[in-house]
Amino acid sequence: MIAIGIGCRKACAADSIVALVRRALADCGSLAGAPRLFTLADKQGDPGLAAAAAALGYELTYLPREALAAVSQRVLTRSAAAQRRFGLDAIAEAAALAGAGPEGRLLGPRIAGEGATCAVACGLPW
Repeated sequence: MIAIGIGCRKACAADSIVALVRRALADCGSLAGAPRLFTLADKQGDPGLAAAAAALGYELTYLPREALAAVSQRVLTRSAAAQRRFGLDAIAEAAALAGAGPEGRLLGPRIAGEGATCAVACGLPW
């Protein structure tokens, strides 16, 4: 399982999210499995996220704050903005870890650009 966590500002452009996801996957090299996108449930209704998922052809899953909080001790990058707005240490990295499952691991710290953040995690089997 390849879990891609996405964080973004409200109304972030789909093209920006798509470009960031493609860059993150390219940075990770060759990965086996079908990628899935994960983000915070508070982002439901954001047109950029839904459009980016459709453009990429990836399933988009919205996770509750509790799921992201449960993996917060494993994130690599803490976000003051995420802490202020949602009470969470991170969005992209935590969403990727939560999406990858209990044995998931980040393949590196999140990357950011044009109002979005993206992190990639893999679940078993690696």
